[in-house]
Amino acid sequence: MNSEPPEPAEPPEPAEPPEPAEAPEASEPPASDAAPAERGTPVGRRVFLGTLALGALGVVAAPPLQRGMEAFLGSAADKDPTGLTGLLPNGGGFRYYSVTSSVPHRSATNYRLTVDGLVDRPAAYTLADLRALPQTRMVKDVQCVTGWRVPGTPFEGVRLSALLDAAGVRAEAGAVRFTCFDGAYTESLTLAQARRSDVLVALRMQDKDLGHDHGGPVRLYVAPMYFYKSAKWLSGITVTEKVKPGYWEERGYDVDAWVGRSNGRDDEPTS
Repeated sequence: MNSEPPEPAEPPEPAEPPEPAEAPEASEPPASDAAPAERGTPVGRRVFLGTLALGALGVVAAPPLQRGMEAFLGSAADKDPTGLTGLLPNGGGFRYYSVTSSVPHRSATNYRLTVDGLVDRPAAYTLADLRALPQTRMVKDVQCVTGWRVPGTPFEGVRLSALLDAAGVRAEAGAVRFTCFDGAYTESLTLAQARRSDVLVALRMQDKDLGHDHGGPVRLYVAPMYFYKSAKWLSGITVTEKVKPGYWEERGYDVDAWVGRSNGRDDEPTS
């Protein structure tokens, strides 16, 4: 789907994400009259140094391997109309979702974000324009309505309220609608929600520029709500009179998606 987490059309109560497997406790040795086994042979110097070298290699190789796995899963999910690849976690804890079989790429040369609707000064921002504006960084947990959570995730970008102020919102406005360049995904917030200080037009995540698979180059980030509100591949901000349900909300999810206070879930708040 577009927001990081997509969901089934009639969402059943989502199961909590599986807990990390724990090593089983060692069982008690059976009682025996036999003599205790001899202690293991001491590890030789070469074996010890070799083990250290392998450990160091793992530390060096882990980030590239993780990035490679994320890129592979993102690319596979982008071309998978079944959504089954979205069930696979990557090293960062996220799942990849899209509501379309493929999503076009946008770069600094062809990306545009429009702001229009009930405003006095419609605008179209390039990626360079957005990067030139004051940036806000926040670190919050990301909570998906399907159950998985990624703690302490940094996001950085322009406060949505700053773009709304620059556009000059008219008195009759009451909501904001978001569209995306995947051609299918939509979201909405009330005007009061959109003006919160923890709602960003995000350009960076995890201290690096937003990649395509995470909704880049620009996505919405609504920190206190479930992640389906944080629309990926953001291309349009339209000020409207009333809230119109978004893609997943038309399929059963709550329009007001506060973490822990919606969708029948009681997760800990993210902000």
